[in-house]
Amino acid sequence: MLLEGIETLLVLAKEGTMSKTGSRLYISQSAVSKRIARLEKRLGKKLIEPAGRHIKLTADAITLIDNVGPSYKEIKGLIFDQQPYQDHTLINLACSETLVAGYLGNMMGAYIQHDPYISITTHHTPFIIERVQSGDATIGFCAGHLTPQHGLSTRHLFNEPFSVISHQPLRQQPQQLLVNDFNNPSNANQASLLQKAGIIPLMEMDSYTAAAQLALGGVAPALVPVSIIKTLKIEPIYCHHFEFLDELTRPVHLCYRPKSYQSDRVNKLIETIADSVPKAI
Repeated sequence: MLLEGIETLLVLAKEGTMSKTGSRLYISQSAVSKRIARLEKRLGKKLIEPAGRHIKLTADAITLIDNVGPSYKEIKGLIFDQQPYQDHTLINLACSETLVAGYLGNMMGAYIQHDPYISITTHHTPFIIERVQSGDATIGFCAGHLTPQHGLSTRHLFNEPFSVISHQPLRQQPQQLLVNDFNNPSNANQASLLQKAGIIPLMEMDSYTAAAQLALGGVAPALVPVSIIKTLKIEPIYCHHFEFLDELTRPVHLCYRPKSYQSDRVNKLIETIADSVPKAI
């Protein structure tokens, strides 16, 4: 019960509402409220306060999360490590949406024919790392810079290049670009490289696909990785290369808990992705 309440509080802290927390945990909104109430009773402390449609964490809740959050994820991961992989054990693959769209379609279509017990979900890189750390995902397939001290085994596959997409011809480097969200720490290095090149982020999208489509619609040039160009089948006439792009790439990694690799099924999936993805560039 205590661990269940802590898990609920950690998810609530990220999602901000009871309904979103319930969706993440596959329980009802009332069940979320009951779990938090039981945790508050157990600790003898108020943990949340209403703030309109959202909730606000109390100072005690923030302290609790700071103190037990990392340990809780590690405990979940250690429990996950004790679970044996049988032929029908579900392997959860947490991925960057752009990487799934650009590189995994054909490969997974063939692979799942002989191992159908695989589930694929899409997330931003920081959340992929968290899911693998806690054992909620078996393998992570992520793009961008990884958070330090994540404690996972990683396999660097390649550095994915970018292109500037523009509906109009570009005779010189643009002064402004549509970019992806720089609040995402996996994209943080892009901000400094664009600043070095004298380029101002015009708008920050939460989706490279959205940025590419806006660029093709004539809103403004956009910084777009090769996986999106490949997925959207953007014609070369709209793809532009400038000198600053030689430095601007995003690393693509596989990540997993060290013990997971000992499973033949997990090992085989990791190696298959590692072998096939660079060939799909």
